[in-house]
Amino acid sequence: MKRQPKLLGSAPVLLVKDVVKAADYYRDQLGFTYERFWGEPPGFCMVQRDGFVVMLAQVHPGTPLKPHWKVVGNMWNAYFWCDDVEALHDEFVKRGARIDYGLGVKDYGVKEFGIQDLDDHDIAFGQRL
Repeated sequence: MKRQPKLLGSAPVLLVKDVVKAADYYRDQLGFTYERFWGEPPGFCMVQRDGFVVMLAQVHPGTPLKPHWKVVGNMWNAYFWCDDVEALHDEFVKRGARIDYGLGVKDYGVKEFGIQDLDDHDIAFGQRL
């Protein structure tokens, strides 16, 4: 029997006003790393942490950005599952991340919190209970 192809990962793509500032925020406040920028001037970067990638793409100056929560209330632009949400929350607080909503147990059986990046994207981090 032929093996079915397997997906190996995914990467949200977030539109940002300034890709260098955005990448530095993900590095400095959220513990991601990056190796390079693409374009001259820079227009694209892939930040990563623990094997997960977020792609950051810079929009043309003056282009309006609309995070998901401005279209659908309380909706994230990206969601990450983690194995110790309390420790991750503590790390982000110490790094000075913009905490959007604090740790809490949700009615869907997940303990989670959220941050906002420099472009107001909501990124959530949750641990299944």
